[in-house]
Amino acid sequence: MARLGEVVRAVRSKNAGPFMVTVDVFCGTEAAFQRVNAALPAAAVGRLYGVDPERVGRYELPAIRVVKFSFPRPVPQGSRGDRDMHGAQWAVLLAEAEFEEPGESVR
Repeated sequence: MARLGEVVRAVRSKNAGPFMVTVDVFCGTEAAFQRVNAALPAAAVGRLYGVDPERVGRYELPAIRVVKFSFPRPVPQGSRGDRDMHGAQWAVLLAEAEFEEPGESVR
């Protein structure tokens, strides 16, 4: 099994306002983009982050080979329970997700 971070060029995350996080998957190659695009539905990302899949936005940017996800933060940015004020550490969980086989969902 390959980890997502081994298949793509980079996985990055950031705040998308005080209530949302965005995770960007920079695929690098067309083959990686096609593989990630097929194996990474919004529902899988929702399960991974413990977010209702209906609240996960998924955006494909084929011209730059990026798949982007946006979802609500568990607590507002800067509030008492916020453990990552800039949203930079959310990418690690997705980068460590494993592909079972090419074209199948990650876990």
